[in-house]
Amino acid sequence: MWKRTTLIGAGALAVLAISTGCSSSNEPQHPAEHSSSASATAAPTTSAAAEAHNDADVMFAQHMIPHHQQAVEMSDMVLGKQGIDPRVTELANQIKAAQGPEIELMQGWLTQWGAPAMPPMTGHGMPEMRGMMSDADMSGLKGAQGTDASKMFLTQMIAHHEGAITMAQSEIKDGQYPAAIELAKAIVTAQQKEIDTMKGILPTL
Repeated sequence: MWKRTTLIGAGALAVLAISTGCSSSNEPQHPAEHSSSASATAAPTTSAAAEAHNDADVMFAQHMIPHHQQAVEMSDMVLGKQGIDPRVTELANQIKAAQGPEIELMQGWLTQWGAPAMPPMTGHGMPEMRGMMSDADMSGLKGAQGTDASKMFLTQMIAHHEGAITMAQSEIKDGQYPAAIELAKAIVTAQQKEIDTMKGILPTL
């Protein structure tokens, strides 16, 4: 069961390689600067085609970045506790290893697209991001210890992952940017496997 999930980090890096494949290897950390240079000099048509994106792509990145950041925060919380089931600790480390690079990848896209890091505010505040934990949820996890913390982390992360899968499916359906669609597919596959793993661990705690 756990051997399957160790592929998650590699999958994220593979998507990262796909996304950055069109960028100059001399400037891997500045995709926006490179794309501007390329479109101004070398092959504007090819560059424009490679960077074509739509509003669904922007929304996917803007929403998934804070969603991933919360998952990393939840993982850090449980990793800082004593008496956590080793399987839960391993899962938390996996989540950090997979989602950290994905956050950086999506931040690079938004920079390249000239889009803000956060989605626009509405009259009701931030747009809903499916599966996000409330402040009360996060406080509860922070205060929990031992087996209770392990159970709470798994229960919350299952809901969190389910929300991410729904968001990723929307990107697969409506997105245009090839690398973003590939990342969304990777998220669906990886996080569904993690959900199955977490549901298997819960009854044994």
